[in-house]
Amino acid sequence: MENVVIKGRGAIPGKASGHALVCPSSITGWGGIDPVSGVIKEYDNVNKGESIKDRILVMPGSKGSNGWSCYFSVTRTSGAAPRGFLFTNVDSSCAVAAVCLKIPTVVDFPSSSDPCLVIENGDYVEMDGGTGEVTITKNPS
Repeated sequence: MENVVIKGRGAIPGKASGHALVCPSSITGWGGIDPVSGVIKEYDNVNKGESIKDRILVMPGSKGSNGWSCYFSVTRTSGAAPRGFLFTNVDSSCAVAAVCLKIPTVVDFPSSSDPCLVIENGDYVEMDGGTGEVTITKNPS
């Protein structure tokens, strides 16, 4: 197994680990996820039918209206929240969702280590929301 380390800016402190779910086109909040189950419903999402629950969710940023953060925030109260967020670039909706979910978040990665390009679905990710360090184990067994 190969380990890769990338670094962004720590935004919400804490450590999290789990298998990655990479959504290179993000996910629409309203209508894009079922906030009770965490299942992606967006018809054209490459991960339609997958759940964000207990995953390290990797996305470029938010997608859609400013209500985006509300839908992701509901996953916390329903028990379907991801363990951590990795955002290529942070925007206001991403930041609000991360704060409401209270999960480790790393943002603002340099283009040379864009997590949407470096990480693949199923890679095992260990992240530190304080330091911004992300360790990826490729092809875990």
